[in-house]
Amino acid sequence: MTNVAPASLPTLIAAAADTIAAHADELTALDQAIGDGDHGLNMKRGFEAVRAEADAFAAKPLPEALKAVGMKLVMTVGGASGPLYGTLLMTLGKEWPATQDRVSVAEALRKAVDAVAARGKSQAGQKTMLDVLYPVQAALVEGKNLPEIAAIADAAAEATIPMKAIRGRASFLGDRSIGHMDAGARSSALLVRAVVETLGDV
Repeated sequence: MTNVAPASLPTLIAAAADTIAAHADELTALDQAIGDGDHGLNMKRGFEAVRAEADAFAAKPLPEALKAVGMKLVMTVGGASGPLYGTLLMTLGKEWPATQDRVSVAEALRKAVDAVAARGKSQAGQKTMLDVLYPVQAALVEGKNLPEIAAIADAAAEATIPMKAIRGRASFLGDRSIGHMDAGARSSALLVRAVVETLGDV
């Protein structure tokens, strides 16, 4: 999960965009329950915009490519998700280590997730995408293999169902947010699975 060749970036982008497109209706339904109801549409629009420029992104060094993809998501996803996913990738690009080993990549990811937390003024346990991203980062530190990381992401998204939302639009619902999966957590888990399954094939 550490040595991502630029040539594989279009494949990763395609996998992410395909996954979001396939689950757009699901993400919209989740967001309709406790949010604005536009998460699926917004994410699909953003990742299709990234897909359209995949070759241009792949021509850049990976750190610059990550920052460029993040900026594209900020500009095209809209809502709260664009700045949050954009912050994740732009910070990951900024912190991407010159020598990629599990420890250094995990540390770069930690800084990226921390940046998302700061941008959203949130933390783990508040029914957000952080409830997936932090366990994924911890799994990387612990040396979990790719299938384990994907499973951890899926389970972490499921674990948001009984949570009460503290941040975001869902927090306005109070106890009524309990019993619904967070849409951002679900999209994060979907993207993690898409990435790690693609990396397992390259």
